[in-house]
Amino acid sequence: MATTNPLQFIQQVRAEVSKIVWPTRREVLLTTVMVFIMAALTAVFFALVDILIRSGLQGILNLFG
Repeated sequence: MATTNPLQFIQQVRAEVSKIVWPTRREVLLTTVMVFIMAALTAVFFALVDILIRSGLQGILNLFG
């Protein structure tokens, strides 16, 4: 494994960091809003599935209980 001196390492790190494309404020805002919307939709979906399973199990238990 080849070793590089600290100066070369810092230069390489700066070169790689300069290649990063940072998102704009608008892109961050839109993706954040989309994450919250998808999380809310997922929560509603699983709540409905939970209600359906619970009512089905209660129906079965009332039938045999």
